[in-house]
Amino acid sequence: MKIALILAAYAAVLAVAGPRVMTRAAWTTRAPRLAIAAWQALCAAVVASVLLAGLALAVPTIRISGSLATLLKACGVALQTQYATPGGAAVSATGAVLALAVATRMAWRLGGSVISARTERTRHRRALALVGVAHGDTGVSVVPDDRPAAYCLPGRGHRIVLTSAALAKLGPGELAAVIAHERAHVRGRHHLALAFADALAAAFPRITLFATAESETRRLVELAADDAACASTDELTLAEALLSMAGAGAPVAPVAALAAGGDVGDRIRRLIDGRRPLPRWGSRLGLVAALALIVVPFVLAAEPAVAVASMNYCPLNAHTCPMLGHSGSS
Repeated sequence: MKIALILAAYAAVLAVAGPRVMTRAAWTTRAPRLAIAAWQALCAAVVASVLLAGLALAVPTIRISGSLATLLKACGVALQTQYATPGGAAVSATGAVLALAVATRMAWRLGGSVISARTERTRHRRALALVGVAHGDTGVSVVPDDRPAAYCLPGRGHRIVLTSAALAKLGPGELAAVIAHERAHVRGRHHLALAFADALAAAFPRITLFATAESETRRLVELAADDAACASTDELTLAEALLSMAGAGAPVAPVAALAAGGDVGDRIRRLIDGRRPLPRWGSRLGLVAALALIVVPFVLAAEPAVAVASMNYCPLNAHTCPMLGHSGSS
């Protein structure tokens, strides 16, 4: 019970304080890839804590040393004892239902999102085979449309797509910058980060953390792709390309795609003002902190097992637990 309460409190603190800390942090714009990892770790830590809390309630904790047979016998007795009383059975059932409900809902949403996106991308790739035209040796497909737009279809058989209006409007340097931006989405597997964030926001819509993580992840993947594109082009060229693509009417990209353009005001200002990446030591420290968020609930849940090294305890009486008899005679 104590471990379950600690895990629940840890999840609550992260769910409430996490969004406030992350949205106020200035470093997220300077290190978008690290910020994406931090949001993912924060969400994963909350989910893991709730699942482990439910399991801690459902399964009694025992500390025991001895043979495997002794361990299994002790576990059986502990389970029988806990479920024999109405209070114990109610607590255990609540924990089991909580863990099962959270795991099932998350798996259902995530699986549904992945399957739906894959189906949409497959359908769109087939349409591109009919209406798209390859552009030189860039590997880009051009579709006829009077609105300038660019997007990528990530995943297996990925494609980068530009409209004919975008191709006519962008200069050679701007075109290269836009293509580099979309390729960065593909290489960074940003669609997976978005799928995880979208699934949590859809599965638990009343949890502010997940809704905020979804919107922030969508913003940060664009910043991360901008940074990657700037490795092969300068910031001003990319800013000019984004300005050319912005405000061109309704988006033409499919739901499962990652599109350039849209609301790019902050991105353009960031590129014009000059990017200020975090120092390497800062990025490493942030990565360690993000990993620690996930490790903590598992450490808490494993505490009883760790304590075995210093305890000889069995929830059986002296007649049924040989370890007790051995300890008493030594």
